[in-house]
Amino acid sequence: MSDRRRALPSVNALLAEVQSAGAASGVSRAAVVDAIRAALQEARLAGGARPADGWIAAVRSRLGETRPGSLSRVINATGVVLHTNLGRAPLADAARVAVVDALHYSTLEFDLAEGSRGSRQSHTRALLCDLTGAEDALVVNNAAAALMLVLSACAEQGETIVSRGELVEIGGAFRIPEILARSGTVLVEVGTTNRTRLSDYALAISPRTRILLKVHRSNFQMTGFVSEATVEDLAALGRPRGIPIVHDVGSGLLVSLERFGLRGEPLVPESVAAGATTVFSGDKLLGGPQAGIIVGPADVVGRVAQSPLARALRPDKITFAALEATLRLHRDPGRALSEIPTLAMLTADPADLKRRARRLARRIPGARTTAGVSAVGGGAFPECALATTLVVLEVDRCDDVLDALRTADPPVIARTLSDRVVLDVRTIRDDEFAVVAAAVGAVSEAGPSRD
Repeated sequence: MSDRRRALPSVNALLAEVQSAGAASGVSRAAVVDAIRAALQEARLAGGARPADGWIAAVRSRLGETRPGSLSRVINATGVVLHTNLGRAPLADAARVAVVDALHYSTLEFDLAEGSRGSRQSHTRALLCDLTGAEDALVVNNAAAALMLVLSACAEQGETIVSRGELVEIGGAFRIPEILARSGTVLVEVGTTNRTRLSDYALAISPRTRILLKVHRSNFQMTGFVSEATVEDLAALGRPRGIPIVHDVGSGLLVSLERFGLRGEPLVPESVAAGATTVFSGDKLLGGPQAGIIVGPADVVGRVAQSPLARALRPDKITFAALEATLRLHRDPGRALSEIPTLAMLTADPADLKRRARRLARRIPGARTTAGVSAVGGGAFPECALATTLVVLEVDRCDDVLDALRTADPPVIARTLSDRVVLDVRTIRDDEFAVVAAAVGAVSEAGPSRD
């Protein structure tokens, strides 16, 4: 009798069948091959018997067992530094080490010196005050929550005055008027879309006014016939009346990047110095984890900290570990620019980017380089185009190539430019070059290149 095991299909034959059936969608080629080999091995052990439900079902079953979690690492080859869909700011090495350390039992709310209960806010409060010049600081889980918390604690059942030109929509279709409504304060709009004067605020102040709110238009700019009141102006108006100024600066920039051609984002220390309670994100230009940070006068921040909502919005130990480590790097601007990935990518030397792009292109047969632009992303510096050098792939069917790169292990997220697939080395680490080149090589083997 012949050995039925000799009639089993090859790995390549099953791979083609699985791909044709669409059973490998969203899964790396390596994972599919491993699942096929496991199914074949089981068939061999069974004397060559084919799976009762067919090969496709057998492979699908094994993919379900080995499929990685849906939240996984990717390589960002788009050149968008703060790519919201890809998790915004990648953490610095020091922050990642701190996160791993915090996964054990930790001093989250334990005072080692006293041997008693401590505050999780103590890990970042002093650092934030030192870096911003504020009297007090509080960290919650994201910037929208921080703004809602401040409004709820200080302006609930009262009125908050905002310029019509600052009633913006932030990511995920969340709008400033909706945040105000949820916080329990009454929105009082002043001025017009393009021009709001200090006198507009002054005329709108009433016994019910609790906050003068200024919102940075982080994801767009207005030019031409425009004017607005400054934070200093609003502070001078509100201070003698006992009305706090709240400034939502968005991205959380602590150090000026103007010498690198990046202009237009407010500096947190300047906002604090002007007298504002300042709200910003942790995972944008600060370069840390997702967090909402509130810094400002002790009386305002203290009142916010006493709100029951503050406990509901508090971050966990992972956030505090990563944020503390990131803030420590900010104490030395030189280290911040070199060791915090977001700042290092934003301030990268164009000449160095050109050299790195050429190195990557040499690893990819047929690739070439060309001048291009990167984007900051994350709603920061919306008008700034960062000069970069792109690696251009001469391939047919750009969409198919992008799809194939997304199934690499780890996935490579690229983009197109003028009907070409391009890779931007600004957001690709040097130690990822080999992985990117291998992923592109696998795609090239699967389909013809353009002449």
